[in-house]
This record gives sequence, C-alpha cells and structure tokens, in this order.
Amino acid sequence: MRKERLIVPVLAMLALAWAVAQTLSGLLFERELARAVEELQADGELRVSRSDIERGWLTSHGVIHLSPLLGNAWHLDLVYRARHGVLETRLDGTLRPHLGEATEASSGAAGAPPQWEAHFRPYSSTLDATLELAPIVFQQQARTLTLQGGRVAVHGDVGDWRLRARLAELRLDDGEASLSAGPLVLESRFAYTQGAYHFNQNDRLRIEDLAWRSPELAFDAGEITLQTNTVLDAEELRLKGRLDVGQVLSGDEVLLTGTLAGELSRIDADALRRLGNLLRHQATRGQLDAGERPPEEALTPVLRELLVDSPRLDILDADLDSPMLGLSLTGKGVLVFDARDLDALEPLALNTDTERAAWRQRLDGDFLWQDLPPVIALGLGLPLDTRELQVDVVRGKVRLNGRPLPPVLERWR
Repeated sequence: MRKERLIVPVLAMLALAWAVAQTLSGLLFERELARAVEELQADGELRVSRSDIERGWLTSHGVIHLSPLLGNAWHLDLVYRARHGVLETRLDGTLRPHLGEATEASSGAAGAPPQWEAHFRPYSSTLDATLELAPIVFQQQARTLTLQGGRVAVHGDVGDWRLRARLAELRLDDGEASLSAGPLVLESRFAYTQGAYHFNQNDRLRIEDLAWRSPELAFDAGEITLQTNTVLDAEELRLKGRLDVGQVLSGDEVLLTGTLAGELSRIDADALRRLGNLLRHQATRGQLDAGERPPEEALTPVLRELLVDSPRLDILDADLDSPMLGLSLTGKGVLVFDARDLDALEPLALNTDTERAAWRQRLDGDFLWQDLPPVIALGLGLPLDTRELQVDVVRGKVRLNGRPLPPVLERWR
C-alpha cells in the first residue's frame, strides 16, 4: 500500500517536471528568436519585423518580414511554426518572396512557395535548418532569370552561423544574349559579437560551369572560385578577396586563365557603424524609400569620416594569362587615398568633372607589371625589349616607367 501511495506523487512530480521543461523550451526558443531578429537588424543591411505572433505552450507560430534597408525592390516573408519538445523544438514553414512591381515570379511546383524545416536545441542554442528550392522563373520586361532548383543548409547559433548552398543551373536570358552558370556552391561563415560590433565573414563561391552566348561573343568557363574575407574590428574594415579562374575558352582556344587577389583596408570602423546607425534610423522613420538617401547634411560628414585613415587598395597577386591573345599579366601594387583636408571634398557631388578630378588628385601608388608582353610595350611607345612596366600614380597623375601617360591613354582615362 505504501508503494501504491507513492505512485501518485511520483507521477505528479514527473508531470510537473515535464511541464516546466516544456515551458522552458518554449521560453528559450522565443528568447533566441528575438535575439536573432535583433542581430539581423544590427547587421545594418535589412529591415526585420514580426507579425501574427502566437506564443504557445506546445506550439508557436508567426511571420518574420525581411526587406532591404534601402529601397523596396523586394521583401521576404518567412512563415514559421514551432512545435516545442523537452529537448528540441521542431520548426517548419514557407518562404513567400515578393518582388518589385515590374518583376513576376512563377514556381515549377504549381506556384507553391519554398518549404523549409529546422531543429532548434534550446539548451545549446543551436539551429539546423534546410531549405529546398523548386525551379523558379523571374521575369522583368524582356529579361528572364531561371533557377533550376537547389538546397540551402544553415547551422549555428546567435554569434556564429554557417551556410552551405548548392544551386543548380542559373540562367539569365536578355534578348539574343544569355548567361548560364552552375552548379554553384556557396560556403559561408559569419561570426560576430553582440550587435555585430565586430565580425568576421568568410565566403567561398565555386562556379563549376559558366557560359556566355551573344551574336558578338561566345565563351565557356569552368571551375571559377571566388574567396572573400571581411573583417570589422575596433579600428577598421578590411576586405580581402581572391579570384581563381580555371580556363575561359572561346572556341577551342584559352581566352583567360589565372589568379587575381587584392585587399581593401583602412576603412574607419567607427564611421562605418555610424553610417549603419544613420541608415537604420532614417529607414525606421520611413524617410528612405526607393532611390532616396539620408539628408546631405547628415550623410556627408559620415562619408568623409570613412576615409580618415587613408584607405588602401593592395593588389596582392596578379597572375593572368591569355594564350589566345598572346598576353599575360604578372605583378603586384598598391593605391592609397590621401585623407588630408577631407572637408574640401564633397562625396555626394562625384557626378561633376571638377569633383572627380579633386578625388583623383588624392590617389598615390604604384604597380609593377613583370614579364611585359612586347605588344603592350609597343602600344605604350616603350622599347620592345622592355621586360617590366613600372606604373606610378602621383596625385592622380599616371607615369609609365617614368614617362607621362601617352595622349591616347590620357584621353581615355
């Protein structure tokens, strides 16, 4: 009898523990979802909001709205439904893309929106999500963009996300010209501190095949890889990239092959964060519609501050070869912007010749072209046996091996 009398309180305790764990799972899910929305907003590129929210004990659902911070060319509704478990929350839903008025989209699955599913583990705050893309066609006037389906996988938690996307052929048709690419594989990792104050993003895009067709030109390329690394720390924003081109063929001849790597650095970090805050503030107040920008008196000082550390562009490695044209390019160089007396510049007046000339005068740098092809030396008026070309930029003026730029090139510049 004593054992029988213990069954009821034991069952009651188990039920209470399950109810507490179930409730805690739902609360943790809601907390992490709210954090994710805040981090997306802090990233500075998107407007993010939620609607139709229902927070339940066993299930929750709602809609997350994503749109670009500037303009209204598109917005995306992410519909979610969460089923809370003690150790895991299972999610599924749909994506509802909305494009500009001039663009129409049709899906190969009878117009059904893309489906996604995910698993969220509340006690480790990790998410695993997959999105299956059916074939879809976008049309804008005479242009047609066709995606033959794909799959996107996301893993991580707030502060450290990994993405892997594999897309089948992507094709753009515009009159008699067409560009097709694919399959495409994108691998990305984005790690950041709270509010995206600091971040490190690594991306690797591989295009297995690329083809261009037009009445004037046709070429095929294989195994093109673009790798980028973007870092925002306490002092600066740095962007480093490397492009590897397997072979670009025109007919049976190699048009281009090789590697190009560069880095843009010394973009002031505090100014970049102020610019993001300014854009978000104006967008929140509804003052930024398509094609608009913040008031000049607010935007101009921030744009100047981006340049206070004298931004620098480094060509770390240039090794390009064109057997078809008999040309090659091997070298490296640097270009630096002079940040003195920035108040004399008008960043929003670059459409005038006078202002563009004022900005060019701030440029200094050099580039060394090794193993100069004779045909290039001939075109530049240099001796045919010239093996190196030293390109110097002094206050925007270009000199080639100590000589002024030829008149033909000066007019083109």
